[in-house]
Amino acid sequence: MQQKFVLLFMLMSLVTAQSHLHAGTADSSLVIKKTSDFKVNGEGNAPNWAAAQWFDITVQKGPRQPAPGKQFSTQVKILYSEKGMYFLFNCTDRRLTATITEDFGALYEEDVVEVFLWPDTSVPIYLEYELSPLDYELPILVPNINGRAQGWKPWNYNERNQVQHATSVQGGQKKSMASVEGWKAEFFIPFALMNPIAPPTAPKSGTRWKGNFYRIDYDSETTYYSWQKTGGSFHEFKKFGTLIFE
Repeated sequence: MQQKFVLLFMLMSLVTAQSHLHAGTADSSLVIKKTSDFKVNGEGNAPNWAAAQWFDITVQKGPRQPAPGKQFSTQVKILYSEKGMYFLFNCTDRRLTATITEDFGALYEEDVVEVFLWPDTSVPIYLEYELSPLDYELPILVPNINGRAQGWKPWNYNERNQVQHATSVQGGQKKSMASVEGWKAEFFIPFALMNPIAPPTAPKSGTRWKGNFYRIDYDSETTYYSWQKTGGSFHEFKKFGTLIFE
């Protein structure tokens, strides 16, 4: 009788452990649906977006931060096509802390959304893409070797591999330090931009990449947002989640 009880207890423990394992996997995985190509306008109102589900990115501690900052709602949608990947960020906000008016600036020092994509996990190189509320961009490839990261600008950045991007503002004007209710960022990253760490064509169904999604907001206090939590730095690529192409 006692042996049966022990066996039953072990079986229940195994089932519970498996359920927790699958729950954790679901939380760190994201299935990306396929779409036909469309034009981004910063509003996110293309009918194609109806096929994608919103997911939240939430606050975490930033570098040398003792505690996370104040959280505003931040939601993301993702799709992919034969040519690249579409992203839509919906960010509640109160002030556009954005003064940089050039591409390839230090956008991360002001309000920004960021996408990190790591297609080939056999090499420590990933794409980092940033977009500000004023619609300025920072696309770089990042080799991250033994904790030493360096961003490299794309060479021959033209219509073949250039990101299509647009932003919009809700409840205010799209200008530096404006009072607002929120802002949206919509952009299309061609697979060609990620050459050679990813093929220039769409991944096959079932292909898995790693990635993470971030936001930094500089209202009264700096707040860092992420999909998969890191220890502070957004460049902890081994903590990225899994992206599954449907």
